[in-house]
Amino acid sequence: MSAEYAPPDDPLVVLHEDAEVLLVDKPAGLLSVPGKGPDLADCLMARVQAAFPDALLVHRLDRDTSGVMIFALTPHAQRHLGLQFEKRMTRKTYVARIWGVPSEKTGTVDLPLIVDWPNRPRQMVCHETGKPAQTDWRVLKTDGETTRIRLHPRTGRSHQLRVHMLALGHPILGDPFYATGPARDFPRLMLHSEELRFKHPNGGRSMKIRAPAPF
Repeated sequence: MSAEYAPPDDPLVVLHEDAEVLLVDKPAGLLSVPGKGPDLADCLMARVQAAFPDALLVHRLDRDTSGVMIFALTPHAQRHLGLQFEKRMTRKTYVARIWGVPSEKTGTVDLPLIVDWPNRPRQMVCHETGKPAQTDWRVLKTDGETTRIRLHPRTGRSHQLRVHMLALGHPILGDPFYATGPARDFPRLMLHSEELRFKHPNGGRSMKIRAPAPF
């Protein structure tokens, strides 16, 4: 990946900031955290900490996925938010464009996932040793050979949305790992974290932060 890593030089887009939490709009093509080696040091974590030195990691998005990402600004907030993600108390909404048109308008993919070790970081469906993974999906709009959908992951497995859409026979457009043929011929992975709902670490009030999809 290092030879191909050319992160975008986009400015940091802050969606919400207070004493405990910071939410930003991550650009596609930027690592969430640094990779191995100096050529992979540029990442959203580093850019956030340059402006907010106290920022702490809570979760990650894939390099090629854009959208809402939350950081903690205190150790208390990091613990509080970490438990929410661990116990599936957050609600994440994604928008994607997929190849083809599903026969149904809505559905749920319930397929266990595990890393495909010879081809990592690819993941694969495995009913014997995979970890449970569920994704709810709903068609928003069809456009010729492609479809715009909304995704609600119930679990947070690596590459979950990408593998689940592939399993449906409708890979996400521009996916360098799972799309083939014309479905791959797009300038970026068409997957965006549109909304995050969570409980604020200070007082527990419900919050909803959104970033419109750029595609």
